[in-house]
Amino acid sequence: MSNGPVIVFTDGACSGNPGPGGWAWAVAPTGTPSGSGGAARTTNQRMEVQAVLEALRALPRDRAVVVTSDSTYVVHCFRDRWWEGWIKRGWKNAAKQPVANRDLWEPLIDLVLERGNVSFRWVKGHSGDPMNDLVDRLAVAASAGPFEASPAAAHPEQDAPPAPDEPAQGTLF
Repeated sequence: MSNGPVIVFTDGACSGNPGPGGWAWAVAPTGTPSGSGGAARTTNQRMEVQAVLEALRALPRDRAVVVTSDSTYVVHCFRDRWWEGWIKRGWKNAAKQPVANRDLWEPLIDLVLERGNVSFRWVKGHSGDPMNDLVDRLAVAASAGPFEASPAAAHPEQDAPPAPDEPAQGTLF
């Protein structure tokens, strides 16, 4: 067993926005372990965040993790420390609007901070990266259902357009 960081790829997919969506994660280089799930009515951004949250919940806490995602929404939140501003402003974004997907961001940020061993890396989507392509396929498959009821499943009303310091996700499925 390696002592290096676990490299996990994550992705979210949505057919319509909002619409049925899926999330997935898989550990490089083999794609195992992995996980996926979805919701009947959700958004792409929710599924991107859900994928990271589920991966970090499943992976060992004693190993550093590098989350690799094609979601600028996810990567920039941590790289540019958006979450610090959200918390300082009482979970308002730079436009003084409620932070979209707070119900997913709060536990994800708490988990990242609690672990203290998580970093984020962006990968261009649909660019031929085998692991990114794998989690894309898993997320798209999960978006077809069947869906389990979950508290974080469907809150598309919370997925407001991003504020100026929060660019929109580039690719919608």
